Amino acid sequence: MADDAAFSNPDVLTAAAQGRLRTIIERIERLEEDKAAVMADIKEVFAEAKGEGYDVKVLRKVVRIRKQDKAKRQEEEAILDLYLSAVGEI
Repeated sequence: MADDAAFSNPDVLTAAAQGRLRTIIERIERLEEDKAAVMADIKEVFAEAKGEGYDVKVLRKVVRIRKQDKAKRQEEEAILDLYLSAVGEI
């Protein structure tokens, strides 16, 4: 650790360590607030899409697929086709 003395006694933190801990916690809290706001925005966009007649479940799948590496996605699709073929589904 950067300052082992700050953590040598688990029951006591130096003033510097306390300040650093407070800063870290406050940053996490701000990021959690940002995340909640972004999630609300995403929910709103999906509601808008649903209102326009789009299938939200399929939209979520499209977003998930677009996040994947193209080669990885193609490999997964090939394996899926193989498995479906093996059980007589295609």
